[in-house]
Amino acid sequence: MSERESMPTDVVIVGGGVAGLAAAIRLKQVNEELEVVLLEKGSEIGAHILSGAVVDPKALDELLPDWRTMDCPMAETPVTDNWHWAMSKGGKTNMPHAVMPPLMSNNGCYTGSLGNLCRWMAEQAEALGVMVFPGFPASEVMFGEDGAVTGVITQDMGVAADGSHKGDYQPGMEIHAKYTLFAEGVRGNLTKKMKQRFDLEADCQPQVYGLGVKELWDIDPEKHVPGRVIHTQGWPLSESDTWGGGFLYHQSNNQVALGFVTALDYKNPYVSPFQEFQRWKQHPAIREYLEGGTRVAYGARAINEGGWQSVPKLAFPGGALIGCAAGFVNVPRIKGSHTAMKSGMLCAESVAAAIADGKEHTELADYDANLRDSWIATELKKVKNAQPLVAKFGGDVGTVLAGADMWARTLKLAIVPEMGHHRDHEALQRADLYKPIDYPKPDGVISFDRLTSVSYSFTNHAEDQPNHLKVQDLELQRESELEVFGGPSTRYCPAGVYEWLIEEGQEPKFQINSQNCVHCKTCDIKDPNQNIEWTTPEGGGGPNYPNM
Repeated sequence: MSERESMPTDVVIVGGGVAGLAAAIRLKQVNEELEVVLLEKGSEIGAHILSGAVVDPKALDELLPDWRTMDCPMAETPVTDNWHWAMSKGGKTNMPHAVMPPLMSNNGCYTGSLGNLCRWMAEQAEALGVMVFPGFPASEVMFGEDGAVTGVITQDMGVAADGSHKGDYQPGMEIHAKYTLFAEGVRGNLTKKMKQRFDLEADCQPQVYGLGVKELWDIDPEKHVPGRVIHTQGWPLSESDTWGGGFLYHQSNNQVALGFVTALDYKNPYVSPFQEFQRWKQHPAIREYLEGGTRVAYGARAINEGGWQSVPKLAFPGGALIGCAAGFVNVPRIKGSHTAMKSGMLCAESVAAAIADGKEHTELADYDANLRDSWIATELKKVKNAQPLVAKFGGDVGTVLAGADMWARTLKLAIVPEMGHHRDHEALQRADLYKPIDYPKPDGVISFDRLTSVSYSFTNHAEDQPNHLKVQDLELQRESELEVFGGPSTRYCPAGVYEWLIEEGQEPKFQINSQNCVHCKTCDIKDPNQNIEWTTPEGGGGPNYPNM
């Protein structure tokens, strides 16, 4: 039996997104002597990063004020043109930005690849002395005798599907730290455990989610308008008893990023977020941009939509949540990168101060307090009812009510009391209450099938490894997920991971194609019995997004 190697450090950060990288950079800015380790489960920094993205530079301006002149890829395309369309099946109505609350403006923002921004930020972090380790998922948290977090253990490598050790087996490393920052993004598996162990959600509303499905296209240069930002609402979700919306961003090099977000509180188990995206692309207003173009990448990721009332307690002995691990997305703005970065910076400042005072493994109460007194709180409180109002009253009426509430809160009035949430999986209803949705077949030009799409995510997992998608009770899956809810896993997953194999005379078999998994976390969120748990696969597995 191989013994684990161990490594002591001041701070270990789990996750190489903008929150984790901002925290790492700020730690070294405050005290260059601090030893900082950043772990990223993807094969490289940015490999698992997926966002629209239109980025508000507010936090980046605070972190690295000269970023525009430092060859940062996000500086290439400032937003120049804003559109918001209410869509019907064959047409659209432009909603004037003049009637929208000021905080909805994209003026001064930039559009580009968040993955490439992370790659650039990692270069800045490494130049400051941060030790960045891609391909090393943190799979287990270590605790001291007093119950405080003392670090993490990275995933074992070279384990076969049957649990035996292959020839290249390497046990994970123990990384002992004075403070551990969880920056795993939405629905991180270690973050879930921290929430449960320290009861971090005792005083907040449940987190709720959307699923974003995205593609990159190279389009006809004559149709490309650098910096144009388009958001849509209405069709096709108006036909599916749910809500959400689409986006199309004109980025650099004649490329557009387009995607579709479906709120995961939908009731109809026959809804397929992937198919809704494919249907949306066929709308004449969207299709006209894509005709003559070429799809170059595909991916999917869950998004926090709970807002301010779903932000949990952020600090606990020895550790803290930052970024989307905690949930700071401004839902109506469809932005969370700036708030994620700021949370990492605030946490880093608290950690550096604690270590300077000779403390370790303590609870960073000042981080929690400082964040709740920051511009993150100011911004998110103004939009706290937007998601619940749309979820309750639907896209049309809900949008009007949400807009009125945001205007009122901008004027420091509160016409609607704070509204709550129900967990997404609790919303799903029995299949016998609905008819299957007849989605159009893909044409292979504008719309595509799931398995072909997954090939454009460049996803790869070692074939001979334990299944990282854990079904707790297969009998429950058959009796409830299939027989009561109609097998929604075969539709909510945007990568074709789950299949029900049904042959006459035999009991249905639940097949998990884990090699397809793009790490979106939808199964962990939407399974009606919470019977599927997403865990970390072997390091470097999953999507390899080139420019997302």
